Amino acid sequence: MRFIPHTSADAAAMLEAIGAASIDELVRHIPAALRDRARINLEPGRGEAEVVAELRALADRNEGAREYVTFLGAGYYRHYIPAAVRAIASRAEFATSYTPYQAEASQGTTQAIFEFQTLITQLTAMDVANASMYDGASAAAEAVLMARRLLPKRRVIAVARSLWPDYRATIRTYLSALGGVEIVEIPFDGETGMVDLKALAAMAGDDLLAVVIGYPNAFGIVEPLESAAEIARRAGALVISSTAEALALGLLKPPGDLGADIVTGEGQSFGLPVAFGGPGVGFMAARTAHLRQMPGRLVGQTRDRDGRRAFCLTLSTREQHIRRERATSNICTNHSLCALAATVYLSLMGRAGLRELAERNVELAHEAAEMLAHRGIRGRFSGPFFNEFAVRLPHPDAALAWAEQRRVLAGVAMRPHYAELSDCVLVSVTEMNNSSELTMLADVLAEAR
Repeated sequence: MRFIPHTSADAAAMLEAIGAASIDELVRHIPAALRDRARINLEPGRGEAEVVAELRALADRNEGAREYVTFLGAGYYRHYIPAAVRAIASRAEFATSYTPYQAEASQGTTQAIFEFQTLITQLTAMDVANASMYDGASAAAEAVLMARRLLPKRRVIAVARSLWPDYRATIRTYLSALGGVEIVEIPFDGETGMVDLKALAAMAGDDLLAVVIGYPNAFGIVEPLESAAEIARRAGALVISSTAEALALGLLKPPGDLGADIVTGEGQSFGLPVAFGGPGVGFMAARTAHLRQMPGRLVGQTRDRDGRRAFCLTLSTREQHIRRERATSNICTNHSLCALAATVYLSLMGRAGLRELAERNVELAHEAAEMLAHRGIRGRFSGPFFNEFAVRLPHPDAALAWAEQRRVLAGVAMRPHYAELSDCVLVSVTEMNNSSELTMLADVLAEAR
């Protein structure tokens, strides 16, 4: 990206507009010690090539993820991104576009969003999908609010403890300002790692509003979604599934076929890099009967006056469009550029390619689990898993530190999120890992024991 510095006149004009006499006055609220450390200590008059060389040397002191063999996951996953994804998403007409209020001037943007919605409905086996959410966690929370609008007389939200911790925290945050709603956690079975169906059945009373369950869950385990949906349905409650590893939907039976009423998840695995935790692209799909309670916006397909295929905002129940008290959501935009990347990715992969990639992830993950087991490092749960699994280690923190010294990011310690799994590490394996890296993982963790 080119850097075009402001002139002195530009800087003076901006300072005058905001009422500051100087740059120093503008940043005076920052502690002096931090300001001093932030100064660029370069002698005046140095040539551009010299400055670039020095900055590159400083940058080289950082250790990037590419210099490590990595098995990190826990909600964000490292997958190969075809060059075409970045090339298309970087085009100016997409990268600089804004909300498509004027359909006649936004056909490219609205078509891209429409295609994203279509792909999500195909992946989830649902009737309709909206035009993307911020991320998987907020999509799950918005789904709970949607369920409450659909069943306003009920008050109990049953959230699986095996759901991703940040998803559970976001749901609690969203509901914290609402009265008359109670969140209860469904425990997980200590043997299988799946949601405890007996505990869910005991909770399934007349007040049960919705059940929120991961698919797969936070341990990589494929939950018995259909059985949970049957229990919820008998109680008249709604079922919300949440998928953090969207690639799993390329192989698993879609949530819509298993009885889910609202399907949410995180689409980061579809063409978005792991970049310090973001950005993501949440998705939400639902039944046609529930369409008008969906948050955000929906792009529809129609015909213009000349009979040509055209696209427009069909439904937009945001606070910007209707009275605030009638809005279904305060989400004021959608991640359309990220949704475009996901759309390009899915279009390139195709149905067969996505399934093949998902199968490869499963194969590699199970190969890794077997290698670890041969070295005495056993999986924590017996339930079926996709590309992520938990293993027991005597001293997880020490083992991870040992592995990192050997340039292996071996996984994520589970103690900060699950006290009952303080002896466990969550390992994620994708197509980016090869067999030699799996051997390296098994060796360093065996040494750490």
